[in-house]
Order: sequence, then structure tokens, then C-alpha cells
Amino acid sequence: MEFIDQMNRTVSLDYKPKRIISLVPSQTELLYDLDLDEEVVGITKFCIHPEHWFRTKMRIGGTKTVDIEKMKSLKPDLIIGNKEENSESDIFELMKIAPVWMSDIVDIPSAKEMIEKVGEITGKLLESKRLVDQINRKVSLLQAKKLLLNGRSCLYFIWKDPFMTAGIDTFIDSTIALCGLKNAQTESRYPEWGFECEIIPDFIFLSSEPFPFKEEHAAWFQTKYPSATVKIVDGEMFSWYGSRMLLAVDYFEELGMEQ
Repeated sequence: MEFIDQMNRTVSLDYKPKRIISLVPSQTELLYDLDLDEEVVGITKFCIHPEHWFRTKMRIGGTKTVDIEKMKSLKPDLIIGNKEENSESDIFELMKIAPVWMSDIVDIPSAKEMIEKVGEITGKLLESKRLVDQINRKVSLLQAKKLLLNGRSCLYFIWKDPFMTAGIDTFIDSTIALCGLKNAQTESRYPEWGFECEIIPDFIFLSSEPFPFKEEHAAWFQTKYPSATVKIVDGEMFSWYGSRMLLAVDYFEELGMEQ
């Protein structure tokens, strides 16, 4: 059978995958929630959910520093990666080992598409459709409750030295909008933030990952923007685009209730 991934590449499989390697933490968690325990043989060192997979599954390096030889030794019959999180050079090498299915996530709709496509190629289409239905219902309930944050502006910081923000054309931008906020960063992807900018956001979100912002950072930001509400937020909830989205909607509701 032929499957089209999110980079519009054709991935041909004449079997149901039995030895899968996942190169993306959020997609690893998705595979677990699709009940593919025995089928997943390799994950990255950043695939921390579920915890018992992190402790027991073979780790093949980082998302951008995969151990090619270790992956060969696992004899995978399917590798699942992501355009943004994995390096292009690694992907070309991995295509010599096994079929590689790639996601390309820019918003919530493409994340839901990814869930169904991963379900399709792994033989779990029914389960993946059920998961997407659950996400849709939760999103609809959140929007119906109108616990949104009134369209106020938000800056979402992901990194320090240099300070980097989540811009438009990102999954995080889409989740910021789901909270009812408007992204104050109007540039694409993950630009640096210049503090000389005259924009004063209503909210500043400091992500727990990839840079682990702490309370001392929040205090520093509060001095820079005394009129803003500065919060350390759970980066997984804003940036993990798999089954974690079910938990994220509840998290966003609580975030709205706090204001």
C-alpha cells in the first residue's frame, strides 16, 4: 500500500509495521495511546512519555542527533519523524534503512491530520479517528464555555540567550489562539525578541521547555513588563501535537479560569 505523509512524500509498505522507531516525543506518546507497545522498538532520549517506555525502550540518541548504527541494529520496518524536529541529513540516511514517514505540523488541523495518518499507516486508523473525535469534542466544549482570554496579546518565550519567541506559522501559535489570545509576535517561526520593541503584551508565557524557564526568569520579565501578567506555562501542553492535546484542552481551560 502507498501512504502519503505530511511532506507529500509517498511511503510504500506491503506489511503492517512490527518494528517502529519514533524520532519525536509527542508522536511517541501518540503511538503509546494507539496501543502500539510491542511494535515500538526505539525512541529518542527526549521521549519521556510514557515513563516506562523511557526506562525500557532502546534510546537512539536525540531528535537531531540520532545514532544511525544503533537504529540499524534495531532492524526497523517503519521510522516516524518530523520535518522541524529532525535533521534533513539524518532523514536521508534513515531512508536507506527503512521507510520513513514524516509529519509537518503548523497548526491544530495539521496535528489532527497527523494523528489519523499515523493511525492509518500503523493499522490503528479506527483508534486514531476516535482520538481526533475526542479532541474535537473537548475543543468545542472549551469554546462553548467562553473561558477564553478576551483576545488579549501574548508573547510566548521558548528560549533564552538569545531570547526566542513562538511566532506565526507554528503549532504554538495555534494553541495560543485556542486560549483566546492574540500572538504579539507577528514574524514567522521562532524569531528572536528585541526588547527595544514598543509592543507591551498583556501576557508573557515562559515555557517549561525547550528552555526550562524558572521563577527568577519570571521575576526578571516582570521588571521589564510591569503591566503584563507573567506566567511559567507547561510547554508540553502548548507544543506537543499528539494525544497530549486531550490533556492540553483541560489545561487551557484552567489557565483561562485563573485570569
